[in-house]
Amino acid sequence: MAANDEYVIEILRDLGLVSHDQIEAGRALAAKDAKLKGVVPALIKLGHVTEMKVTQALANQFGMDVITLADQKIADEVIQSVPRHVARRYKIVPVFKVDNTLTVALANPMDVDTLDSLRYILKCNVEGMVATETDIDKALAHYYGGAEESVQRMLGEIGQEITEGEISLRGGLEEGAGATEADAPIIKLVTAMIVNAVKMRASDIHVEPLERKLRVRYRIDGYLHEIENPPKRLQPSIISRLKIMSNMSIAEKRIAQDGRIKIRVGEKDLDLRVSDIPTAHGESIVMRILDKSSLQLGLPQLGFFSDDQATFEQLIKLPDGILLVTGPTGSGKTTTLYACLNFINRPDKKLITVEDPVEYVLAGVNQVEVKEEVGLTFAAALRSMLRQAPNVILIGEIRDMETAEIAINASLTGHLVFSTLHTNDAPSAITRLIDIGVKPFLCASSIRAIMAQRLVRRICSRCKEPYAPTDAELRFMGLTDAQAASAQFSRGRGCNECSQTGFRGRCGIYEIFVINDKIREMIYKREPANFLRKAARELGMRTLREDGIRKVLAGVSTPEEVITTTVMDLD
Repeated sequence: MAANDEYVIEILRDLGLVSHDQIEAGRALAAKDAKLKGVVPALIKLGHVTEMKVTQALANQFGMDVITLADQKIADEVIQSVPRHVARRYKIVPVFKVDNTLTVALANPMDVDTLDSLRYILKCNVEGMVATETDIDKALAHYYGGAEESVQRMLGEIGQEITEGEISLRGGLEEGAGATEADAPIIKLVTAMIVNAVKMRASDIHVEPLERKLRVRYRIDGYLHEIENPPKRLQPSIISRLKIMSNMSIAEKRIAQDGRIKIRVGEKDLDLRVSDIPTAHGESIVMRILDKSSLQLGLPQLGFFSDDQATFEQLIKLPDGILLVTGPTGSGKTTTLYACLNFINRPDKKLITVEDPVEYVLAGVNQVEVKEEVGLTFAAALRSMLRQAPNVILIGEIRDMETAEIAINASLTGHLVFSTLHTNDAPSAITRLIDIGVKPFLCASSIRAIMAQRLVRRICSRCKEPYAPTDAELRFMGLTDAQAASAQFSRGRGCNECSQTGFRGRCGIYEIFVINDKIREMIYKREPANFLRKAARELGMRTLREDGIRKVLAGVSTPEEVITTTVMDLD
């Protein structure tokens, strides 16, 4: 602005913002201090006029609006529309874009060549707004700075500060192993991403490369929440850092890889199961956070009411037979089975599991991980396990006829077997086993019970408040007026504790299908699943929706949550 210094001084004088004596004092200071680059900066330093007053005066003179960039949250797409070298060369910051018109903030509206040059370079219409030079410099560092500035920006957005010693890697890999000083900002950013996920109770971290941005999302209580995205240009560094932490090959970008990160966050020891897969715009990484504290859950914490808990405890204390837990992926089957193992894990019993993969390490339990590439399949592991003389066997999932047959033979020879299946409800598990080739008489004689389950979000206890459900919700739940009148309908208002969602944590809803003599006879006759379901209902089995409704009436969850979760439960 030095070349136009006198012109600006005249504008300030005409507006009465500075006096003759103040101008002379500014000239004297500018002559002594060459770093000030003109009289106007000297006037600002002396306090005779503020930088904002100068900016407003220039904006009025040229018929332009003033903008305070510190108050703006500029979209990543807008920032990416102007390359970093262009923004820094012309000292402009893109603010917003509508159709083919880009609005930029600049400090010197007298430089008419800037907007013309930008129109030519960016191939779009460019309009200007005026911001202070200090504001422009801060915004350029904020949005176009190096890795350190970008990391600080993201940490500021997610409100995360990493204290020394808060997180450490375990398993022989130190946090800074093989890293240079230039890598420090990326290490800090990835660390913050993990720590923030743990503090927000996320079960998964999704790092997804899209065409114009690198999207980061946390899965919290079953729902994905997008957080502040790192700059797209940091994508290769972030992906490489995660691959190094999980002991993957950073040179291999064409095939899927799996790894594991063992970390300690504060007082918590966590395992992160990492999956990397190549996509159209780069490598996508998903990290499953395995929190060992969830293994200490008792049956009441899983969501069992006292009557269902008593029934379930009787079932898992049986000396032999098969207990199946069914439900879709992410419905909490593994957590339930681990809670069962914890419940019956005593020094006088030998427990063995075969899993793909082993998600949690349980004290006192022999755990075998499937490795099909070396021939250690579910079936092969099970055959060997039976020679170990176990009392209780946990099979991660019954996937084929061979695994099912070995599990059934194990149950018939005096072992208690826990396993899972992917079916929508409990009676359908019988049909599934018969479909894969298991003889009906083997199903009838070996299976003791089948439990279907889903997860619903719990209402946040901090912001819980009474709630009157709609007529449609009451109709979907099939409640009478008397039942509705005595219920404790509640919902969460939303608070900082639950990130304004109204929910915090999840609990299970269950459908326990106990196999008795009548059901065994029906299985032996190959009765279809809907007949089995009808008979079970007559014998007192509660459906998933009915158990969910009990939790709504008790004020644990909301009608909408249960209705959407049990949409397939039409009985």
